[in-house]
Amino acid sequence: MKKFMPFFLLAILFMTACSDTSTNNKDWTEASWEEIEAEAEGTEVRLYMWGGDEGINAYIDDYVTPQVEDEYGVSLKRVPLDTPEILQKLQTEKQADKQEGSIDVIWINGENFKNAKENELLMGSFTEVLPNFNDYYNTEDPAFQRDFGTEVEGMEAPWGKVQFVFHYDSEKIENPPATFQELQTWVAENPGKFTYPSAEEFTGNAFLRHVLYAQAEQPADIYEQPLEENNITPTAERTWSYLNEMENNLWRSGEHYPNSLTELDRLYSQGEVWMTMGYNESRAESLIEEGVFPASTRSFVMEPGSIGNTHFLSIPFNSPNQPGALAAINFMLSPEAQLEKYKPDDWGENTPISFDQLPEDIKEEFKAVERGESVLSTEELQESFLPESEAAYVDWMKEKWFNEVVQK
Repeated sequence: MKKFMPFFLLAILFMTACSDTSTNNKDWTEASWEEIEAEAEGTEVRLYMWGGDEGINAYIDDYVTPQVEDEYGVSLKRVPLDTPEILQKLQTEKQADKQEGSIDVIWINGENFKNAKENELLMGSFTEVLPNFNDYYNTEDPAFQRDFGTEVEGMEAPWGKVQFVFHYDSEKIENPPATFQELQTWVAENPGKFTYPSAEEFTGNAFLRHVLYAQAEQPADIYEQPLEENNITPTAERTWSYLNEMENNLWRSGEHYPNSLTELDRLYSQGEVWMTMGYNESRAESLIEEGVFPASTRSFVMEPGSIGNTHFLSIPFNSPNQPGALAAINFMLSPEAQLEKYKPDDWGENTPISFDQLPEDIKEEFKAVERGESVLSTEELQESFLPESEAAYVDWMKEKWFNEVVQK
């Protein structure tokens, strides 16, 4: 017994020491930023994210990782994993009451964020403590308040965004329509030269939600409200009427809708239709470069606006290094990191940062970036940005479109 007691006491002391060095037993949102930086220095942060795009991976590995090391002394490790698998890992750890996990930061949005929030897999509200978020972002932007209809409540920080745009051949169309009413007129005057993908397809469903927004008194009536069929009936009826009136003038008189965006792009590239569309404002550039789209391809948006998809960074409930996670996210939201991500070399996506809040020199650097002739200016995209509605509208649109348009 005398031999056992010192070992037992040492074990107790070791466990106590481990507990004391954990960072997730303190509310770091109440700490000063200086204290967070000091605690983050010399630590490792594991960023779990989808790894299916080599350009995105290169941006993290070749730019973000060395910059985070230089600025905060934090060693950033990218771990490629699909988001549903990340959430399953967190769910398993939560069920096992594992308070110190292996994930510090996750790339997340949409239905995955909703599931993570509902299952209490996230750290909680943290964006107010991030200097770069508060200095360079419009913190009241509706796009940051809801993520596919789910209240964000500061539990994720905006990292990037894409927007829905229409593409057209400028050699065939001099002035593209500015409103959905003008689109309907254009389709009637150019029969067979426009169509859109089926509601079952992601892009087609997004197009139909744009029509729904346009038929509402104001878009916020849709994206700020949960789906209640009784309340939406007048808007829905105007939507079906609009689509049915257009149908006979569509490609193949509306007897067939493209099953995929790839099919619509092929029709456009072959000149059968004069417009296509997509949920990424810069996607035409690579297709022009590959010779799929004509070099005369340009893009446009219509009133009342362009639905955008913001994606975010968040921190799990059991991150073992919350100060390091906050430091890494703060850097990834910085003007410098957003500018590098904005450049077409690796990623080239749009930024959620507020141009009005940027220093003039950084603002000029953003303006100097050549995203390509087919890409609208960031200012125009920002002005037209509309948040997504809650996810329930997607399935509702699939069902109703088939019943109210296809079968009629």
